[in-house]
Amino acid sequence: NVPGFYAIGDVLATQALAHVASAEGITCVEKMAGHHPEPIDYNNIPGCTYCVPEVASVGYTEQGAKDAGYEVLVGKFPFMASGKAKASGHAEGFVKVIFDKKYGEWLGAHMIGSNVTEMIAEVVVARKLETTGHEIIKSVHPHPTMSEAIMEAAAAAYGEVIHI
Repeated sequence: NVPGFYAIGDVLATQALAHVASAEGITCVEKMAGHHPEPIDYNNIPGCTYCVPEVASVGYTEQGAKDAGYEVLVGKFPFMASGKAKASGHAEGFVKVIFDKKYGEWLGAHMIGSNVTEMIAEVVVARKLETTGHEIIKSVHPHPTMSEAIMEAAAAAYGEVIHI
């Protein structure tokens, strides 16, 4: 924090991800222009591994949430139970979600399978908006889609899953 000096990306001690550097760049330019941008929430940055199968995550792991003092609800939905995944030949993988048992706060999500690097954005937005597990369950997701596995995993966390 030196007046007149700005930095983004690899120069900072933040996650070394292109989408983090991009967000930092936008924030940097807004500050230079005299605006007061919302700070970047580094606890809500998605991590994506572009391989086969893809891997995506955001927030706490189950153990990390417990270590942080949360009592957790965990739901997992296998793509094998997804009509879209089976029809498209991509039934390997799952969605795992972690919620705070007391308040329903979405603490984390972890996914492995086809298209999960696209699906993780729903979780990032929901966490930013402080959406609870029950709100995800009650949000109508299109069927059949891969993204409905997120809703199904949330339902599993609350013992309300139907399609397993």
